[in-house]
Amino acid sequence: MNEFQQLYNHHRPHRGIGRRTPAAAYTTLPKATPNEPPTRTHNRVRTDKVNNGKITLRHGGQLFHIGIGRAHNGQPITALVHDLNITIIHTTTGEILRQLTLDTTRRYQPRTTENP
Repeated sequence: MNEFQQLYNHHRPHRGIGRRTPAAAYTTLPKATPNEPPTRTHNRVRTDKVNNGKITLRHGGQLFHIGIGRAHNGQPITALVHDLNITIIHTTTGEILRQLTLDTTRRYQPRTTENP
């Protein structure tokens, strides 16, 4: 079995990986190191329609309701989500309807005068 593995992984080129051997393909890939800081951020673009003056957004496995205003019922929106920072834009006009930082202690994010 060892002879077969040696031939398969180190001597025989494979079409599926660009006519390289599996060993060559593996060694040329960049490797993660424990010293690198995590670069993962939560970025998302979501399109939706305002329903009863609010939209629903899932974050961390929970649903949050974000108040937009009943005047915008049925209007198409685009939600730009970066971590807990959310910008809600009217898709047709490009008007920013709301910018907020998601309060994860509250399921409903009301529209207030401090948070237009």
